[in-house]
Amino acid sequence: MESRNLTNVSEFLLLGLSGEPELQPLIFALFLPMYLITVFGNLLIILATISDSHLHTPMYFFLSNLSFVDICFISTTVPKMLWNIYTQSKVITYEGCIIQMYFFALFVGLDDFLLTVMAYDRFVAISRPLHYTVIMNPQLCEVLVLVSWIISILHSFLQTLMVLRLSFCREVIIPHYFCELKQLVQLACSDNFLNDMVMYFAVVVLGGAPLAGILYSYSRIVSCICGISSAQGKYKAFSTCTSHLSVVSLFYCTCLGVYLSSAATHSSHSSAIASVMYTVVTPMLNPFIYSLRNKDIKTALKTFFRMTAIRRPFILS
Repeated sequence: MESRNLTNVSEFLLLGLSGEPELQPLIFALFLPMYLITVFGNLLIILATISDSHLHTPMYFFLSNLSFVDICFISTTVPKMLWNIYTQSKVITYEGCIIQMYFFALFVGLDDFLLTVMAYDRFVAISRPLHYTVIMNPQLCEVLVLVSWIISILHSFLQTLMVLRLSFCREVIIPHYFCELKQLVQLACSDNFLNDMVMYFAVVVLGGAPLAGILYSYSRIVSCICGISSAQGKYKAFSTCTSHLSVVSLFYCTCLGVYLSSAATHSSHSSAIASVMYTVVTPMLNPFIYSLRNKDIKTALKTFFRMTAIRRPFILS
């Protein structure tokens, strides 16, 4: 058997969502608007929460952080895919692939932790309404976000160091549209047992713990809502959670769907297509979910656009 030639590769090949040349313009025309909608939609959420003093509360502080992370999340993968389609190239440098993998792991972890923090915020708001402002004070909110960033950065840094120790073959073809951690580990020519152990341990701890926290928070929320006597009170309490519950369901269902479908089909290409749901569709839908289901956000956006329209003629004159 001919030995495989190992070397320090300088570039990888990203196959993208489809290898058919005639489908590339269609993919470009589909993903460019989705990317722009995601960026502008989340920017509007951030601007609304900053400009309206009524939204300077813990709930909207966490929401603005989630919107910022979603912008960074989708910007980690989609622009490179669009650039490759535009230039008709599949190449990504080794350094670019490692950087993309690092930031992807960072922002997907932040998404997970911020959704958990937001679930805890809703639990306190419903179970301890009279003490809500005391418990969820600005210092605690900042600490929760800071801890989420620190854990995500450390986890992403660890996974990156583990990948840097691997050796790759001369030609590395990634059947995906971005450098995913699991695919990189599987494509390595050196022993990846330790990488698999670290990766699965991180999934159980950093993925399972936030999910358990969310489920616990909502079990307590349901218990508190059931204890409310009036139907109007139950509806009002539950309505404060519907937006967050919709985003959580969308994020976790799409993530689980990707990994379950890839495990069932054993196809990297189908996994790449399925991963579009949580890497592109979920960040795009988050602003719509929060703006359409939230009167405060809609009011803040109307005020923001009204003030912008008033200031523009004054500046032009």
